[in-house]
Amino acid sequence: MARLNQERQEKLEPLRFEKAKEEIKKLGFEINYEDGKSLNFYHKDELVFYYPYSGWHSGKSIKDGRGLENLLKQIKVC
Repeated sequence: MARLNQERQEKLEPLRFEKAKEEIKKLGFEINYEDGKSLNFYHKDELVFYYPYSGWHSGKSIKDGRGLENLLKQIKVC
């Protein structure tokens, strides 16, 4: 989804995507799918979706919300 400030999104999205991917992998999760705009992985045998630019995360095994740090806190508990 394009934002109003598309230049900003084009600049920041790749950086946020790589950081998210790196942090999730550090916790021992394998990225199941990635397309440069979103990624997903399995947590407690349930698929978790993460959109790095907006920070939105969703899945059955976590509480939906925003922000990479909030996602990492939830998946660290395991």
